[in-house]
Amino acid sequence: MRIASNTVSDSVLKQIQTLSTQQAKLQNQVATGQKIFQPEDDPSAVGRILILDAESRQVEQFKVNANRALEVSQATYAGLQDIKKLSDRAGEIGTLGAGASSPDAYKAYAKEVNQLIEQAVQSGNTKLRNDYLFAGTALSTKPIDDSNRDAAGNLISATYAGNAAQSNVQISELSKLAPGSSSTTNAGLTSFVNNLIALRDALNAGTSTAVAAVLPNLDSSENLLVNSLSEQGAVQLRIEVTQGQQSTRATNLEKLVSNEADADMATSAVKLSQTSTAYQAALSSATKILQMSLLDYLK
Repeated sequence: MRIASNTVSDSVLKQIQTLSTQQAKLQNQVATGQKIFQPEDDPSAVGRILILDAESRQVEQFKVNANRALEVSQATYAGLQDIKKLSDRAGEIGTLGAGASSPDAYKAYAKEVNQLIEQAVQSGNTKLRNDYLFAGTALSTKPIDDSNRDAAGNLISATYAGNAAQSNVQISELSKLAPGSSSTTNAGLTSFVNNLIALRDALNAGTSTAVAAVLPNLDSSENLLVNSLSEQGAVQLRIEVTQGQQSTRATNLEKLVSNEADADMATSAVKLSQTSTAYQAALSSATKILQMSLLDYLK
C-alpha cells in the first residue's frame, strides 16, 4: 500500500469545496425560487434578462402615458358633451324664437340664452389637473376670454386665447396621438359662444327675421361638436386598444423573465438531495484518507 499523497489530499479537498458550493447554490435556489444570483451563474441568461427588463420598463412607461392620455380624452369628451347639450337647447330656442310673436316670449328666451352663454364659457374653460382642456398647449391660459362685458355684466363678445398646437403622447414605440381636442374644435367653442350671443341679441331685438338669421351659424356649431365628439370617441377606442396590447405585452415579458430567472423547484430539490449525499460521502472519505499516517503502514 501507498501512503496518500498531497495530490490525493488536494484533489479530495477540491472536490469537497466544489460540492459545498453546489450545495449552497441549490439551497439558495430552493429557498428563493431563483436560479441566478450572480452574473457569472449564467452570463447569457443575465444578458437576456437585462434586455427584457429594459423593455418592461419601457412598456410600463407607455402604460402610464396611455392612462394619462385616456384621462385627458375622457375629460375632453365630457366637456364637449356638456356643450353639445347647450347647443341642442340653443337650437330649440332658436326655432321657437323664429316663430315667436310675443315680446315677453322673446325676453324670456333671451334670458335663458344668456344663461346658456355663461354655462358655455364655463364648460369651454374646463380644467383637468389645473390645465385648461381646450387651450391647445397653452395649458395655463383660459381659452375663452370673456372679459368683454357691458355694464350689466352681460358678455358682449368672446375671443379665443389659446393656441393652435396639440400635445402628443407616445403610447408605443411607433405610435403617438393627441388625446385632447383639435385647434379647430377649440376655436369653434369660442365661435359657439359668439353664436349664442348673436342669438340672445336677436331675441332681445324681438324680430323673428333676426333670430332666423342666426340659426345657420348655430347649426354649424352643432355639426362641429358632433364631429369633435366622434373624433374623441375614436381616440378613446385607440387608447383602450393600445392599453390592452401593452398589458398583454407586459405579462408576456414577465413570463419570459421568469423563465430565465426562476428555478425549476422539483429539479432543484432532486439535485440538492443528490449533491448533499455526495457531499456527505466526500466528507466521510476525506476523513479516512486525511487521517492516514506512516504508522498505519508499520503495524
